[in-house]
Amino acid sequence: MKGLRAAHALLLCGAVSACEGRPRSALARGEASHDEPRTGPSVAVLDLSDGAPEQPQGGLLGLSAKGVSLADLVHEIEALDHVREGREAGDVRGVLVRLGSAQMGLARAAEIGEMLAGIGAKMPVWCHADEYSNATLALAARGCKRVWIAPASSVDAIGIAAQTIYFHKLLTEEIGLDIDFLQVGKFKGAEEPFTRDGPSPEARQSLESTLADLRAGWLDAFAKGRPGAAQSAPEDGPYTPEKAREAGLVDEVGYFDQARSALEATAGAVRWDARLGPGAQSGSSDTIADVLKTIAGDSLGAAPVALVVASGAITLEGGSGPLGGSGGISERRLIRTLLRLEHDDDVKAIVLRIDSPGGSALASDLLWHELMAIRHKKTLVVSVGDMAASGGYYLASTGAVIFADATSIVGSIGVVGGKISGGRLLERLGVHAETFPAKTGDPLAAARAASESVLSPWDDATRDRVFETMTGIYGLFLARVAEGRNIPVDKVAASAEGRIFSGRDGKGRGLVDELGGLREAIGRARSMAGLAADAEVDVAGEPGGLLRTLTGDEQAQAPATSLGEIGARVAGTLGDAVQGAAPEVRPFAASLLPLASGEHTLCALPFALTVR
Repeated sequence: MKGLRAAHALLLCGAVSACEGRPRSALARGEASHDEPRTGPSVAVLDLSDGAPEQPQGGLLGLSAKGVSLADLVHEIEALDHVREGREAGDVRGVLVRLGSAQMGLARAAEIGEMLAGIGAKMPVWCHADEYSNATLALAARGCKRVWIAPASSVDAIGIAAQTIYFHKLLTEEIGLDIDFLQVGKFKGAEEPFTRDGPSPEARQSLESTLADLRAGWLDAFAKGRPGAAQSAPEDGPYTPEKAREAGLVDEVGYFDQARSALEATAGAVRWDARLGPGAQSGSSDTIADVLKTIAGDSLGAAPVALVVASGAITLEGGSGPLGGSGGISERRLIRTLLRLEHDDDVKAIVLRIDSPGGSALASDLLWHELMAIRHKKTLVVSVGDMAASGGYYLASTGAVIFADATSIVGSIGVVGGKISGGRLLERLGVHAETFPAKTGDPLAAARAASESVLSPWDDATRDRVFETMTGIYGLFLARVAEGRNIPVDKVAASAEGRIFSGRDGKGRGLVDELGGLREAIGRARSMAGLAADAEVDVAGEPGGLLRTLTGDEQAQAPATSLGEIGARVAGTLGDAVQGAAPEVRPFAASLLPLASGEHTLCALPFALTVR
């Protein structure tokens, strides 16, 4: 084993050496050229072209994830605050935010806009984009004093709407599948795309009321940031750059370098400084600290505040391969991180950042239990990103304080379950499936033995049994939220049955405590734990590191020996297919995958809802 570990270390050193590669040009790094001053007043450049996701893509061989995350942006905003307050060496005279063609959710855009507005109270903050969407234009309107757009682009300010596709006729009449989907909560809407040809009145009411509230919060950003624009302008696009300027949505049409030069002149700066994004780091793409953390499993000491990012669908299993990268909220992985933080005396407060449509009910409850155990020992504050729905809200309810943006989506307290079976389709194609019970002639032996089969639909008795288990999970869900929020169960029930709410409406219903973003949540966690206002924050990762992967500490996949394991393999195959779906759909599709591996009940938002 010693020899094996030594070989792994040599492999790692070789990988690190290779990472350095050929020197990049100064302009590619975003650094000043040889003709530009390297000292003196500067413009800080924040590059958010990749959208500032909750978690950036994992690095090669398990090294640090690369790309700008929301946590990185919060860190940089705090550093700029220190600059303007004279607590850090430097002379930053202005901030230029490069949005490129970024795509992001409405809530995250609003959160970033508010942070930038705070900086803009003390120094000029400008935005430049290659193109604007509903969300990024609202970000710029709220956070930037001057808004630039590239000349050959468009401003897609077109308003907010939702579309739902109903597959019932195609699946049942044309293809010949049998649909068995159940839901607890009349607003959940889980089965409707499969069992109806249009929305029920309850589903329509829930979606329309939420969209109306999101729209109000979105338009509020324009009212605050662009008071000179016509009230109808944000919903009357798309616009050419010139038309957008005439409508008061943008101020200037030009290229990024022109915007940068203009801000330098306005702010009295003599240089620009890439503070976030490409060019913010020079030299090798992974630092020695990254390498040591990778080897040691992120155990080099802890900051007093730990930020735990829980993004994506919630599942029991999951993991990342040796080439890096992982997706979703794996109960197994997250539990390891939480246990480490629970027993680390250096960690005084934990901020749980959630952006999830839910998933496995079992995984959600196991994580809820561990989070509540932590809450009894340490400060636990929750920050909701674009969404904490169903299982995502299950986890959020553990926070001593819950922060959400006005345009976040919360709630969907309800459960779903079901399956799609294809026996009737196979019969149409000339393929017959026969079920053989373990004891011929005994009705009980055959009653539900094949209920998990993808070949047979449920009978009424089986459907009743499944619904009974789902009802039990729903009652547990209500009780867990009531305990976490410290409110009566009947108050939770009044906002349950699958209904979704904006963050603003959720606050009025007691599902959210404060309207604010990740930065506000970190500030509250510091205060509640009795820490300094600038106490250090670390993003907590999974323990183990590269050696854990290379030495085979994770369980190797053995041959499938049961129908359940076969189902799990099928779920893995479907998971690969999900990864090929559009990025905004993946978390929602993945949240339904536990049904393919034998779980009966999900706490998941049963439709994709991404507001951009």
